[in-house]
Amino acid sequence: MSPKRPLVSLFVILASLTSCFGYHIEDPLYQTNAYERYPMHDWRFDKPRYEPFGFMTRANRATPRSSRPHGTVSVDDFGAKADGRDDTQAFEKAWKQACSTGAFLVVPENRIYLLKPITFSGPCQPNTAFMIQGTIKAWPVMSAYEQDRLHWIVFDSVSDFKVDGGGTFNGNGKIWWQNSCKTNTNLPCKDGPTAVTFNECNNLRVENLRFKDAQQMHVTFQRCFNVFVSNLVVKAPGDSPNTDGIHVSETHDIQISNSDIGTGDDCISIVSGSHNVRVTDITCGPGHGISIGSLGADNSEAEVSNVVVNRATLRGTSNGVRIKTWQGGHGYARNIKFLNIVMQNVTNPIIIDQYYCDQEVACKEQVSGVQLSKVMYQNIRGSSASEVAIRFECSKSVPCREIYVKDVILEEEGGSGGTIATCQNVRYVNRGNFYPQCSPSTK
Repeated sequence: MSPKRPLVSLFVILASLTSCFGYHIEDPLYQTNAYERYPMHDWRFDKPRYEPFGFMTRANRATPRSSRPHGTVSVDDFGAKADGRDDTQAFEKAWKQACSTGAFLVVPENRIYLLKPITFSGPCQPNTAFMIQGTIKAWPVMSAYEQDRLHWIVFDSVSDFKVDGGGTFNGNGKIWWQNSCKTNTNLPCKDGPTAVTFNECNNLRVENLRFKDAQQMHVTFQRCFNVFVSNLVVKAPGDSPNTDGIHVSETHDIQISNSDIGTGDDCISIVSGSHNVRVTDITCGPGHGISIGSLGADNSEAEVSNVVVNRATLRGTSNGVRIKTWQGGHGYARNIKFLNIVMQNVTNPIIIDQYYCDQEVACKEQVSGVQLSKVMYQNIRGSSASEVAIRFECSKSVPCREIYVKDVILEEEGGSGGTIATCQNVRYVNRGNFYPQCSPSTK
């Protein structure tokens, strides 16, 4: 046999593989740290893709047992009983063991563990993981939170870390909602605990989990870097106060995808110090929509940039995609894209509110404000529950700049009447193809 024949055969095999797999092109923005290698915005409109926007969330899918390493630590091995009594000490002991050895801490399925406020601190050995298959439920007595009313579960300073497993964090929040000043105006306003907080965590993955009935916010990422969040189900009643689904603060390079969120506040909120944020394939409702802000409260400095919200469906929410800033603040929010979004019976589908004032006493008009610029709305369709489908209420002293709108059609729910746009202090609006359009007199 000719010595060249094996080389020819190998070439044929490689060519066949190329023909099978050569047409798969991965979106570079889904890759880790892709923001540094690919510019996020070139400020030309993307070619419209009229897709149905349908997707099935893969939430609540546990990591297969066979894929786990042999180093596992069960909370039951350290005395957790799941019998209605406090299991906090057992979790602390199990965490210490897992963190020091780089093991998987396992919360067994079909069991409910009650925990008082607890912090899982790092640094840990690389590849430490928290595999919650059962349910962790918050201790129901409010006095247990006297030392720290702002937190229930905190993961602090943990890198190369994963939280997964298909289980549930249950904030047991009803008692907190009943004692909120937004529910009972006779009570003083006090903050409640965030159910789960990730603080200063790097190279973090949070996947395949349920968050339910948080005392206040459900899950917060603050001062984190390189975060991947996927396949979450976040649920609380629509009238539960301040129960944001996912809150992003001072965090860089975070991707949130394939999640179903319905709460009493923002489904996703992105606040100051957050950069390179990508939100993809989200269903939202009930709730207050997907928000950037609020920014600039108490005359503070705010900085938000490079945010993309792509492929979202919002149903029956009070807002759709919103940017909200307080008067008197400083800084900027810029390079923001809202793409390929479906609105279903949303009260304020598109809104910029630079006069945000979430307090009983009216806010005084001030000269300074957070500068909003380079904000794009493209391929947004659906229905508005109110006459005003697009509302740009920008600051007189710091007008909105470079607001781009194209392929946006928002009609009244039920089709019985038209919708309008109100636009104040918008220096530039690309009119593209959209309805309703701003009146020239209101620019």
